[in-house]
Amino acid sequence: MPVNDEPGTDPRRWLHTFVPAPDAPVRVVFLPHAGGSASFYFPLCKALAGSAEAVAVQYPGRQERRSEPCVDDLHRMADLLVPVLDEGMDRPTVLFGHSMGAIVAFEAALRLEARGARPAAVFVSARRAPSQYRAENLYLQGDARLLDEVRRLNGTDSAFLEDEELVQLILPTLRADYRAIGTYRYRPGPPLAAPVSVLVGDDDPRMSAGDAPQWERHTSAGIDVHTFRGGHFYLTTHVDQVARLVARRLREIAPAER
Repeated sequence: MPVNDEPGTDPRRWLHTFVPAPDAPVRVVFLPHAGGSASFYFPLCKALAGSAEAVAVQYPGRQERRSEPCVDDLHRMADLLVPVLDEGMDRPTVLFGHSMGAIVAFEAALRLEARGARPAAVFVSARRAPSQYRAENLYLQGDARLLDEVRRLNGTDSAFLEDEELVQLILPTLRADYRAIGTYRYRPGPPLAAPVSVLVGDDDPRMSAGDAPQWERHTSAGIDVHTFRGGHFYLTTHVDQVARLVARRLREIAPAER
């Protein structure tokens, strides 16, 4: 699928605010996984109501943006997101990315810091460190192999995957996202100045707790690691725990307003 060269930077297209809190002292921005959409984060956004304004990114090519070409390059995705995110950096902002979204969060944070708009913290979930390269060529495989991987990770309702019409709608987006993952290469440079929290499921086939320390190479502010019971999508069954973890960091960032 072609890369979208002119998707625009209107925050209304990129950011979903499920529970508006414009006066909250802190903002949390959630970035979805491959094939995922902003709605995946609705439970977490709702759980954080009262602690921050929680918004979720909607990548091009899905849901109400399905008519837009997908962005199949994670560096390009970060480039497009930065001006969108920069508009809200007048208050402390935390980035939270799951799986593919963890790399997008990391790359966007690097770019924001280069512009003098440092995120207050970055949460990376279910994803190895950017420099921890492993060949991922699923985007070159057939549709059946791609869908088998989605089933294996257990992040999509199985009934949804049995609906051929729906499957045909999501396959182009899924393949573009897996292409973005498979072709991503870390570009060596200065580490983040923001602290990084690493979240991992103890039964994740794509990342182990032993992979988490590799993230230390990518921040000068240190990391903290949190392991949850579950697989790649542990997040769906530990919403309250993850929300408490994020809220605790938010209180550290803006204690005076708590």
